[in-house]
Amino acid sequence: MEYAILIYVDEAETPDKGTDFSPEYQSYTQQLVDAGVLRGGNALDRSTTATTVRVRDEEQLFTDGPFAEAREQLGGFYLIECGDLDEALKWAAQCPDAKKGTIEVRPVWNP
Repeated sequence: MEYAILIYVDEAETPDKGTDFSPEYQSYTQQLVDAGVLRGGNALDRSTTATTVRVRDEEQLFTDGPFAEAREQLGGFYLIECGDLDEALKWAAQCPDAKKGTIEVRPVWNP
C-alpha cells in the first residue's frame, strides 16, 4: 500500500530553498531508496508562494498564500510503498524533521 509522508515544519526555522538537502535528508532518502520503498517525493517552495483556490457559488476565488494560519507549514513529502501502516510509521519516525516538526502519515486512497 502507498503512504504519503507529509512533512510540516516552521518555515522560519528552515533554510531558504535553493540550498542543498541536508546530509540527514540525503541519508534518509538514500535509506528509502535502498529499502525499495521510495515511490516519489519532493520539497515544496515556501508557503508564501502558494495560491489557494476556492469556488463558491460558481465564482472562482484565488488567494495568495496558504488558506489557514498555522505555526507549521507543509514543507515537502515522500511517497512510499509499505506492507502496512506500522512499517510506514517506522519510516516516518526516521524522517529528520520528526525531531522538530510534525510528520503526518496518510494512506493513499485507492478506490
